Amino acid sequence: MTDPKLFFVTPDVEPEISRPEASKVLSGDPVHTTWNLEERDGLYCGVWESTPGSWRISYDEWEYCRILEGVSVISEDDGEAVTVRAGDSFVLRPGFRGGWEVIETTRKDYVIRL
Repeated sequence: MTDPKLFFVTPDVEPEISRPEASKVLSGDPVHTTWNLEERDGLYCGVWESTPGSWRISYDEWEYCRILEGVSVISEDDGEAVTVRAGDSFVLRPGFRGGWEVIETTRKDYVIRL
């Protein structure tokens, strides 16, 4: 039997509701719901969901993402736009600057390392 202190699948976590800063919103009124499963020593992981809309993003940390549901378009400043959907995994590296557009409500697993 697995020690519940070491491993859990569906913890009781209250979601946090937020929106991107108004100055970063490019279109719509995206609402973010985040279930933070772990936060310690510069490591953050959980599940994040957003309703449609678009906003500016900039990363000073590493983030691994796996799309669980929905469709989004991530575009890098002066770069190409990439459509991500359920089953896609990717890493956003420190220094990434661009935009995130949620076409269909998107849910992802994430792991962030500062």
